[in-house]
This record gives sequence, C-alpha cells and structure tokens, in this order.
Amino acid sequence: MKQLTKAEEQIMQILWELNEGVAKDVVDQFDEPRPAYTTVATVLKVLEKKDFVKSRKVGNVNLFSPIVSKKEYTGFQFTSLVKNYFNGSFPKMATFFARENNLSVEELEEILKITEAELKRTKEQKPWKRF
Repeated sequence: MKQLTKAEEQIMQILWELNEGVAKDVVDQFDEPRPAYTTVATVLKVLEKKDFVKSRKVGNVNLFSPIVSKKEYTGFQFTSLVKNYFNGSFPKMATFFARENNLSVEELEEILKITEAELKRTKEQKPWKRF
C-alpha cells in the first residue's frame, strides 16, 4: 500500500464517509474556502491510479467509491508509524504515548483490559488450525 499525501487523505476521509460520490459531492464536504472542482477531480484520478478508489461512469460524470477501507489504511499507517518511529516496537510506542499524555495508572490499566478483551475476541474469531 502507498502513503497518501495530505490532500489525498482528506479526500479519502470524505469518500469513506460518503461511501461513494462524484467530485462535486466531495468538494461540497469541504469547509470554506473549498478547493477547486478541478483540483478534487485530479486528486480523485490520482487516487484511482494508486488503487485507492474506483470509478464508474454515470451519465457524463464519474462516480467514485473507495477500494481501500478506512480500517485497512489506518492499520497501514499505524504499522508504518510503529516501524518508522519506534523500531517496530509497540511497547516503545505505547510507552511514548503514555508519557506524552501523562496517563494515570488507572488509564493504563483500562488500556490493558481493552487490549486483552480485543485479543481474546480476535482469537475466538480466528482459531488456530492444527496440522
């Protein structure tokens, strides 16, 4: 998966919310001052070339929809962050996050409980195959 530029990511955030839309729909979701229609249309075409969105012709306009889900891209970004800034160590990243946000022991324990519950849920959904 490729890294998105800030503009590409902004447009993807909008498309993830809309689920599908034409360039005008995307432009309309921006706060003022809105980007030019042609700029948004160009970025959508770039996203299509990067295989993040697909389009289909509806009348005389292209209707765009995401190929890459927000969850997939978030996972990619998170993995890249841990790899590039914390030498691939999740504990180092968690320690940095805890220190920078001055988390209390109770907050850290809550994070641990949520993590354990999520890991248990994931294991139950994908039991290990025995050979």
